[in-house]
Amino acid sequence: MDVKLLSGALGAEIKGIDLTDVSDQNFRKINDLLLEHKVIFFRDQPITNDQQIALAEKFGPLETHAYVKGLKDYPEIVRIIKGKEEKNQWGENWHSDVSYNSKPTKAVILKSIKIPPVGGDTCFSNMELAWETLDPNIQKKIINKKAIHSSLGAEFFIDDYKYMEGNKDRNYESYSNEHPIVRTHPETGKKILYVNWTYTKQIVGLDKDESNEILKNIFEHQARLDLSCRFSWTENAVAIWDNRSVIHYAIADFFPGRGLGYERIMDRIAIEGDHPPVSYTHLTLPTNREV
Repeated sequence: MDVKLLSGALGAEIKGIDLTDVSDQNFRKINDLLLEHKVIFFRDQPITNDQQIALAEKFGPLETHAYVKGLKDYPEIVRIIKGKEEKNQWGENWHSDVSYNSKPTKAVILKSIKIPPVGGDTCFSNMELAWETLDPNIQKKIINKKAIHSSLGAEFFIDDYKYMEGNKDRNYESYSNEHPIVRTHPETGKKILYVNWTYTKQIVGLDKDESNEILKNIFEHQARLDLSCRFSWTENAVAIWDNRSVIHYAIADFFPGRGLGYERIMDRIAIEGDHPPVSYTHLTLPTNREV
């Protein structure tokens, strides 16, 4: 097995692991790598829909997306399509998948079907490192607080995409839940900065102006390049990320206005997470370190 780091912050490209092997032994290797690197990438893995589902099920129960219809015979698989004439791309902002759910996504497995010859990379940012390097004054203000995560607006976003269909079996209502701003990873015990630009709306217990100012500073901090890695896709590549520990951004830089009207098709499966604990009174502030 060969492990190539993508950056000093997170991410690794793995060679020598067959994703069609869902034995307990092979899964332990994959999960250990995921916990260590937070997002892992595999090239030249032409797995089928059944094989992608089999791998995902090793992590836990699968999600059905609240707003986007899955494939006809595989409702757990959302096919993300950007047509060559479309400018917008699903996920083109910093976010943690469906953090507005009461049990936000644990992990995601994303498989590339069709990739543009240039552009369309995905960036990831390490939220464990983001917490460790956050201004101590902000840490003190948020250490035991919760924030409201809401899908407000997201329930209509599917209308912006020509080739993706809304899930008519679900209510198109706004989902809203409160989660701790600093959550503890259930497997590693590490502290994670659990807010994101797309879905986090307000810090509970603070007025709107103070909340907006703190969240603005946090969102800018989360987007620091030295906390991130970037992956350039090829066809039949697979990414697995720990949605509890990272935020991500799909870069839409191959749209018609630049003369780059290319199609991009990806298959996404998400694994159901847990309810983030709501009390962190036992937390101690880490020593702030620079990266």
